[in-house]
Amino acid sequence: MKPNGWILLSVCAASIFSPDLCLAAGAAPNIGAVLPLWSMLPFAGILLSIALVPLVLPRFWHRHFPKVSAFWAIVFAVPFIYFFRETALYEIGHIMIVDYIPFILLLWSLFTVAGGIYIKGTLKGTPAVNVMILIIGTLLASVIGTTGASMLLIRPILRSNAWRVYKVHTIVFFIFLVSNIGGSLTPLGDPPLFLGFLHGVPFFWTMNILPEMAFASIILLILYFLLDSYYFRKESKTAVPEDESEPLGIEGKRNFIFLIGVIGAVLFSGSVKLGEISVFGIHQTVENLIKDAVLIAMGILSLWLTGRDVRKGNEFTWAPILEVAYLFAGIFITIIPALAILKAGEQGALAWMIRSVNSPAEYFWAVGLLSSFLDNAPTYLTFFNSALGKFYPGIPEAQAVAGLIVEQIPYLAAISAGAVFMGANTYIGNAPNFMVKSIAEEAGVKMPSFFGYMFKYSIPILVVLFIVITFIFF
Repeated sequence: MKPNGWILLSVCAASIFSPDLCLAAGAAPNIGAVLPLWSMLPFAGILLSIALVPLVLPRFWHRHFPKVSAFWAIVFAVPFIYFFRETALYEIGHIMIVDYIPFILLLWSLFTVAGGIYIKGTLKGTPAVNVMILIIGTLLASVIGTTGASMLLIRPILRSNAWRVYKVHTIVFFIFLVSNIGGSLTPLGDPPLFLGFLHGVPFFWTMNILPEMAFASIILLILYFLLDSYYFRKESKTAVPEDESEPLGIEGKRNFIFLIGVIGAVLFSGSVKLGEISVFGIHQTVENLIKDAVLIAMGILSLWLTGRDVRKGNEFTWAPILEVAYLFAGIFITIIPALAILKAGEQGALAWMIRSVNSPAEYFWAVGLLSSFLDNAPTYLTFFNSALGKFYPGIPEAQAVAGLIVEQIPYLAAISAGAVFMGANTYIGNAPNFMVKSIAEEAGVKMPSFFGYMFKYSIPILVVLFIVITFIFF
C-alpha cells in the first residue's frame, strides 16, 4: 500500500473523535485509491465459505447459508462504515440500489417467467438429444440472454436425463455453453456487452468475436458428445426408458410474451434517457426504474396467468432464486473494495496489474481471470476504459470508441471474449451458473463443489481451451 494510504487510514481511524475528518481527508472522491488489498479479505472469506463449508459442514450450510452470507457482509460493512462513515454508507447503498436490486429483479423475472414455460413430450437424454439442446441453448443465449436461455432449458435437459446415472457433466457443459459462451454475440447476451453498447459500441459489433465463439462452442460440443457417448455406454440398459409416443409441445406459451417484455424492458433502459431521481440520496435513472417496474409486472403476470399444473410439471420452487438472492447479497457488499480498487485504475492497489496489460492476449486473460471471480460488467468497463486511455488519451469518449471499434478490433474483441467466456470458470463467474447449479441440485443431481467444479472441469477443459484460443486469435 502507498504511504499516503496508510496515513489516510490512520486519519480515518481518528474519526471516532471527529466524524467528518475521514471525509475531509479525501476518501470520498476516489475511495479505491486508498483501500488496501487486504480490504478484500471478507470477499475472499465469502468465496471460501461457498467453496468449503458445503463440503465440511453440509447440513450446517443447507440450514444457515443466509447467516454465513450476512456474517461476511457485516464483517466488511461494520469497520467500513466506522472508518469511512457517509462515504461507506453511500457505497453500500449505491451497490444495493443501483446494482443488486436490478440484478436480482432481472434474475427473478426470468426465473419466474421461464418457470412458467413447460416443454412437454418425449425427450430421452441420449448424446444426440443432449447436444441438440446445448446447441439450441447456445444460440438462444445471445437472443434472450444467458440467464433467459439457462432458465428456459435447464429443466427440460434435467427431465430428459432424469433416468441417467451419469449426468453431472451434462449440467457442467450446459453452464459452459448456455450460461456463458453462448451469450457472446449481442449486447442482450451478457451484461458487460450491454455496457459496451451503452458506451457506443454498435449493437452487432460483437459479431466480430463470432470466430472465437464458434471455435470454443464447436470444440466443447465435440468434446461433450464424445464424453457423453462414453458415459451413455456405461448406463444400465435396464434403466433406459421405454419409447413413448407423447409428442413434443409447449405449455404456458403466453409466458413468451412476458419474456419479450423482459427483454424489451432491458433494451428500453439502454436506449432512452429520461433523467434521474434521487433514492435515499443515490441517483437512479428514470428509465431503469421503469425497467424494474416492468420486470416486476412481467413476473407477477406470469404467476397470475400461468396454471399451477404448468409450474408443477416444471417442479418449480423458489429455493434456487432465494439461494442466489441471499448469497449474492453478501457477495455484492463484500465486493465493494475490489470494484473500487479496479475503478481507481493506476491509482489503486492493483495498478501493477493494469499497467502490465498491453497485448490483446494480456487483455483477454486479465479481464477473464478477474471476471471468473468478480462481476464481469465492471471488469469489462475498467479495461474498456483502459484501452481507450491507452490508444486515444485525451480524446472525447464518443470519438475514442469510434476509433477503438475500427482500428483496435483485436483489443476490444479480447476484452469482450474474456469477460463473457471466462465467466464459466467458476460458479460465481456469472449469475446463471449458480442458478443452474441450485436447480440441478434441487432435482437430485450431485453437483461438484466450488473447487471440484474448477479442478475437475473448468481448469482442465476451459483453461486449456482458452490457451488454444489465445494462440489462434489473440
